[in-house]
Amino acid sequence: MSEPDPSDKDLLRRMMAGDEDAFTALYRRRQAGVYRFALQMSGSEAIAEDVTQEVFLALMREASDYDPARGSLAAYLYGMARHQVLRCLRRQRPEASLAAVAEPARGGDDPFDDLTRRQNIDAVRGAVLALPAHYREAVVLCDLHEMNYAEAAAALGCALGTVRSRLYRARELLAARLGALRQAQPARPIVNPARCLI
Repeated sequence: MSEPDPSDKDLLRRMMAGDEDAFTALYRRRQAGVYRFALQMSGSEAIAEDVTQEVFLALMREASDYDPARGSLAAYLYGMARHQVLRCLRRQRPEASLAAVAEPARGGDDPFDDLTRRQNIDAVRGAVLALPAHYREAVVLCDLHEMNYAEAAAALGCALGTVRSRLYRARELLAARLGALRQAQPARPIVNPARCLI
């Protein structure tokens, strides 16, 4: 009978005691989520890679700063990633490159369907990237990373009610923007935003 996987808290404790394997296990467990969050927030693979690296370097240096009473380790890592993304965006002010985050089209028999799907994905990504950062954070954490409100509040360092109101407003803005796109392009149906960005 195999042992259950150690918790994040156990891995962090072992990492702080000098166990490199524990850090590697923690990195492998949480790196992809941090990277996706940074990519969805910035629209840039380069920024997402830099942010992911910085988050885990900071975790190695400042692991003792993590307070489990304030939230999960995952929320703590997303919070660090959030600060790094915002810092990068303020410093670089890049234009969102949707091509950098576009996923390959699912192979189908109809090239028109593939093109339509790609256009829908690009429209949704563009709408999400166009949201003000505080609204975009709520959508990315709650809708795409499926965090509950409490985890998102811990990652964002704000009240639970603030997450709810930001998410509500963000969804309204997305619906309005995507509705306007649908009216401008009636032949292109816009798909569910959460399914496009996962």
